[in-house]
Amino acid sequence: MLLARLDRIPIWPYPRSVLAIVGAGFFFAYFDIVTIGFALPTLSKQFNVSAEMASWSITSGLIGYILGSILDSRISDRYGRRVSLFLSVAAFSVGSLLSATSPSLNWLIFWRFISGMGIGAEIALVTTYMAEVSPAPLRGRYTSWTIVCAFAGLAAVPLVALQIVPNYDWGWRALFVAGALGGLLIGFMRRSLPDSIHWLVAQGRLEDAEAATLAAETFAEKSLGHSLDAPECVEPQAEPDHYVHLGDLLKPPILGRLILLAIIWFIYYVGNYAWLTLAPELFAKHGFSLAQSIASLSVTGLGFVSGAIAAVYTSDRIDRRRAVALLAIVWAFTLAGIGIYASPSTIPLLGFLASFTIGFVIPILYTITGENFPTSVRATGVSLSDGFGHLGGAFCGQIILGVEAIYGFSGAFFAMAATGLLTAILVSFVSDQTGSQLD
Repeated sequence: MLLARLDRIPIWPYPRSVLAIVGAGFFFAYFDIVTIGFALPTLSKQFNVSAEMASWSITSGLIGYILGSILDSRISDRYGRRVSLFLSVAAFSVGSLLSATSPSLNWLIFWRFISGMGIGAEIALVTTYMAEVSPAPLRGRYTSWTIVCAFAGLAAVPLVALQIVPNYDWGWRALFVAGALGGLLIGFMRRSLPDSIHWLVAQGRLEDAEAATLAAETFAEKSLGHSLDAPECVEPQAEPDHYVHLGDLLKPPILGRLILLAIIWFIYYVGNYAWLTLAPELFAKHGFSLAQSIASLSVTGLGFVSGAIAAVYTSDRIDRRRAVALLAIVWAFTLAGIGIYASPSTIPLLGFLASFTIGFVIPILYTITGENFPTSVRATGVSLSDGFGHLGGAFCGQIILGVEAIYGFSGAFFAMAATGLLTAILVSFVSDQTGSQLD
């Protein structure tokens, strides 16, 4: 009954500040994700190491991502979403701040691991939280709005990096500090976030769930100026599950969903993170100056935001699986195009299209992932599938730079393009839950 009451609300049933606080944390998490890519060419020289060796700072961050997403999701499923959302932003902010103080590559690798733990937790938990606090017909839209904020963070990095990284020896360190300070500020604001009604029901805290539902209904009625309609149908409420049963993830059909989604994320992230973190290095190796590379990527960064905004207005109206498949194919062709026709004029255009597909695909694929797990293990299921998937991102440097060493610049981008084609094929096998009530 409580969940049906939430799902029949036709608007966002909380203050806009809730979206702003969640989205701002996502902004700084994604800001932190790509800072290492723009720092890589400079810190390689300062630490006197090869690009391949320096790329282990990317790998360590993404391995930390996996561990952090799993650990914090367990905390989230047991102690609540709000607690974990505070811990995640604190971890990546502290890790990023200390990354800026690194006296050597080894220290940078360690602090990027800590930062990665927070980022991994943040991404998995925001996805889970937004899926649970949003009414079912609006789930895709408001998850996408938070990811608009995330991709604004991606777009902001090259704009900031262009001003400081090529011009100052300490520029890459300042880039880390900028993201860390913003994240720390947002962390303290997250104490005011509303509880997840889904989580409260699953924990058997029905009085708290009733109060949270009533607050959402009251806010919505005040915003609408009239009373809400009664729920169309009321199904008997299942006995609340007070504990998290990880064994549920190992039973059909959940196990099959977990494995399939993990494979999809793994393949997609190889190409995705190669584009996000290795593009400046690949362009520099191809003959572009660092300033030229960053300037070109400043334009392409706008594609992230444009794609995410497009997802806001379409993700609840389309077949999400087909949308992901189509855009993954577009992604593949744009990367192949960059591999063949890379120039100061073609990179901004093709790069914008590639980034647009990322901005569109990521929120939809996160929504699909969250919808495919029941409430009692949703955060854990999302973190395991997305976390395992990030092994692809963790070793994108070794994979793509290894391909580049043998087959050159074009070969590296063809390898990235291949991940898009494989993603398009696999996503067609995922269960579609668009608009349905969450378990």
